[in-house]
Amino acid sequence: MKEFISKKFDKVSPSGIRQVNEKTIQMEREGKKVYHFEIGRPDFETPQVIKDATIESIKRGDVFYTSNYGIMSLREAVAEKLRTENNLDYNAKEILITAGASESIFDTYQLILEPGDEILLPNPCWPNYVNTAHIMRAEPVRYSLDSEKDFQIDFEELEGLVTEKTKAMVIITPSNPIGSMLTKETLEKLADFAKRKDILIIADEIYEKITFGNKEHISIASIDGMKERTITINGFSKTFSMTGFRLAYIAAPENFIKTLNIVHQQNTSCATSFVQYAGITALKEAHEDVEKMVEEYKRRRDYIVEKVNSIEGLSLNVPDGAFYAFIDIRGLGGVHSDEFCKYLLDEYCVATVAGTEFGTKGEGFIRFSYASSYEDIVEGLERLEQACDHFRK
Repeated sequence: MKEFISKKFDKVSPSGIRQVNEKTIQMEREGKKVYHFEIGRPDFETPQVIKDATIESIKRGDVFYTSNYGIMSLREAVAEKLRTENNLDYNAKEILITAGASESIFDTYQLILEPGDEILLPNPCWPNYVNTAHIMRAEPVRYSLDSEKDFQIDFEELEGLVTEKTKAMVIITPSNPIGSMLTKETLEKLADFAKRKDILIIADEIYEKITFGNKEHISIASIDGMKERTITINGFSKTFSMTGFRLAYIAAPENFIKTLNIVHQQNTSCATSFVQYAGITALKEAHEDVEKMVEEYKRRRDYIVEKVNSIEGLSLNVPDGAFYAFIDIRGLGGVHSDEFCKYLLDEYCVATVAGTEFGTKGEGFIRFSYASSYEDIVEGLERLEQACDHFRK
């Protein structure tokens, strides 16, 4: 019998995050109380104004196909948001509405990558960027984000990674899994680098609204000369706690969007009709809800930073945004990240993700999502502290 499954999937790994989650589901079936810090899913209810808009849209009969590009009123609302909030001059023809940011990534890779092309990806980064490159038969090339350099790009290293096969580079700011942000200085250097090397930038800005203190999110496409060589991916899941709605968008030059729409047509046809109408309401009427969520994320972050840095053997750079703490466990005597996470879950029912799920630079770290209640975070970190005793012996 022939081998029917494509060889390209030999390099594609199942999500380690979801594997942890599946294990927690089994533990809960057995009656155990599990503390969930593995999934990047906001624990807040979707704002009521968005839910009401969804229901009203269904009642109104918005239940059929829309334009493949997305409904014009949502594309116009996204363009207006980008102009007023991100200093990005896009019109509706430069916006494509997708069924979640995962589809945006897949479509973008389909647009730009040929077999054998190289794409620069952060190390560590969200695994979908790596696996999707393998699906396209492209080669992911990893650039380092090190805690010792405050997780900024090392341009000396980057210089040595670019070859004639390099097509594009992905940046995720604020970062999943680190919670760090690229500074204005770094982004300006990267803009110069991208123009000099003639590469495309894919900018994942899905966490842009979840920033703390005086940290300001900057869209690299707003830097002179970068709009024409940037594809910006953003969406509604994280900001508005709409993960199940599956709604996102791509902003790019019109010639990119026209071809992206062809990919999108074959992929999902269009984002869900009534969800698109709810997206307009989210952009226009849910700002106060977002501010309350971000305020609570900051309260959780501040507690985590103080608590983790008080535990012998652990350290944590202060996260600038998103809702992830990338906890450094290298002071615990050399325990591997996956071993630590497994022990923590098996013995203390605390679910986290090994840093190695996000790249080799994640060894010695664990990702702790604080998209969970404050009370669970307090209890979870108490249990984590107890678990550390086992590895200090």
